[in-house]
Amino acid sequence: MNRTHVVTGVVGIVVIASGAFYGGMTYGKSVVPSRGQGGNGQFGVGSMRRTANGGFVSGAVLTKDATSITIKTRDGSTKIVLVSPSTQVMKSASGSFDDVAVGADVIATGAANADGSVSAQSLQIRPVNDSGRMQTPGDR
Repeated sequence: MNRTHVVTGVVGIVVIASGAFYGGMTYGKSVVPSRGQGGNGQFGVGSMRRTANGGFVSGAVLTKDATSITIKTRDGSTKIVLVSPSTQVMKSASGSFDDVAVGADVIATGAANADGSVSAQSLQIRPVNDSGRMQTPGDR
């Protein structure tokens, strides 16, 4: 009888451990990679991702006005990115919002809004490589 309890206990532990492992693997596949850990080896190329403090968008600038830009991502969707005087604009050299041009490839990070837009904390203008296409981290 003691042996039966031991076998039952071991089988129960194996079943629970298997279920926990499966649940962990399923959860791990559903979680968006954190900043800099793109699933395809690239850093958010043409995408909208959520980061710890909000949104992450990269792609080509379609339109620009004094308070926002519209970015076309590589998957063809568009995202509105709201900017303010406190939005940092980065490039190889110091930049300003005047440096953001229609057609430029940018990365915007900031807080995701309920309507799907992003309030930018920073914009990074991505350089064009020798072949005329925007550089990705894999190009460096």
